[in-house]
Amino acid sequence: MICISVTPTSRKLAKVDILNASRHGDLIEVCLDKLVKTPDIGDLIRGFEKPILISCRRPEDGGHWEGTEEDRLQLLRNAIIAGPAYIELELDIADTIPPFGDVKRVVSINSITRPLGRIDDIFERAKNARADVVKFTWPTRTLDEAWPLLAAVSQRRELPVVGMGLGESSVTFSLLGRKFGSPWIYAALEQGMEAHEGQKTVWDLREAYGWQEVSRKTRFIGVVGMGETELASTRVMNEAFRKAGADIRCLPLRLGEMKHVDKMLSTLKVKGLIVGSQDVESVFPLIEHKHRTVEESGFADLVVKRDDVWHGHNTLRTAIVNAIKAAGRDLAKRRVTVVGTTPIAKWLLPILTDVGAATSIAAPDDKSSKAMAETYGASFVTWSAMYDTVSEFVILTDPTIPIGHDHTRDLNPSLLRESTTVVDLSRFPEESKLIEEGRSRGCTVIEPSDIYVHQLSGQFKALTGKELDADAFRSGLLGFV
Repeated sequence: MICISVTPTSRKLAKVDILNASRHGDLIEVCLDKLVKTPDIGDLIRGFEKPILISCRRPEDGGHWEGTEEDRLQLLRNAIIAGPAYIELELDIADTIPPFGDVKRVVSINSITRPLGRIDDIFERAKNARADVVKFTWPTRTLDEAWPLLAAVSQRRELPVVGMGLGESSVTFSLLGRKFGSPWIYAALEQGMEAHEGQKTVWDLREAYGWQEVSRKTRFIGVVGMGETELASTRVMNEAFRKAGADIRCLPLRLGEMKHVDKMLSTLKVKGLIVGSQDVESVFPLIEHKHRTVEESGFADLVVKRDDVWHGHNTLRTAIVNAIKAAGRDLAKRRVTVVGTTPIAKWLLPILTDVGAATSIAAPDDKSSKAMAETYGASFVTWSAMYDTVSEFVILTDPTIPIGHDHTRDLNPSLLRESTTVVDLSRFPEESKLIEEGRSRGCTVIEPSDIYVHQLSGQFKALTGKELDADAFRSGLLGFV
């Protein structure tokens, strides 16, 4: 089940928050540590059908309590007498508040700065403190940080164990906790009501990650990266898996240290990784067999394990070429100007050479663009001379280059002519000012969304052997901003 955390500051609005949360969650955590005035807890939690969990955390435990410890303990004693379904008590104070009635005790162990060791010893201490549920909280910024917490939750023990990960990768832990039988996972009701930074809302977990569909039998495909593009890919892929009737879902990942990643992915039975463009370099140590296009470009956006070997693939290469062909254009023997010296430019240049384009490179820093041109066999064009060069294709790769009229640093849209084909990979797959300028000037524009569709289609087919349903793309992104 899902536990929605509400963190009210006003006693009057607290009941509204609880009511709204009860419509979408199975268990409601009411965090008292932000309330400005001491509440009548019995009145606060009375009349709700969903079970209530009361917590009041100190700052060192990730909470916001500003009063004295004596007052906090008295508030927790009052809370347990009010009769919620659960009350959360830190391990160091659990013995000071005895069991009462049918209220179940969640004995929590919080480490907000680092993962913990000696989990078995801590568990025994919590059990001796008369816990009904043991809760662990610590940072889960990467897969290796989440791993001990996941091990604590997934092992069969005398008492149920729940965990709350901190940071942007907390969603990774939540989905894995769901798969491996955690009694509940945590979510915020909406943005701005998070119990901790990085906590996902119940809408995120439901609509993007499909938490309610995850079971012990569910297989995961890893999505490496936590940006908006990776979230969009997750939504589309999950919708495609639903339409295909496959019990597969996407698992967002930050890999962290690569030393044990292969073993961890094998344990989780993750046999495929969709890699965000900002995280390409992080997965290279994992790849044992590189497709020729990966060797040439130094770019792999899909990594698949076959016959116990991780294979790297560059599906974006094919996506770009196919999107350009679909627009009735061809790169072969065309004059192409690559703007920028980013990692994207680095992997793009070999692709252009491979398809027979006549490629030049330009950037505000002439020194860096000259060095890259020499490395990859492209022509070097100074930034000031770029506007005297006739280009049939202009491909922007650097999001830090403004579109404007300062010739020393901006990319001036006067470079674009009606005969020019415009491609912007700098914010892919988002729209950009360069694309807008290209449309207004009558250029052929390769829509970022078209490239994106081709990329996801190629990745889905490589992972499943099936075509990506066009409706999956549309409905997966419905309402996504």
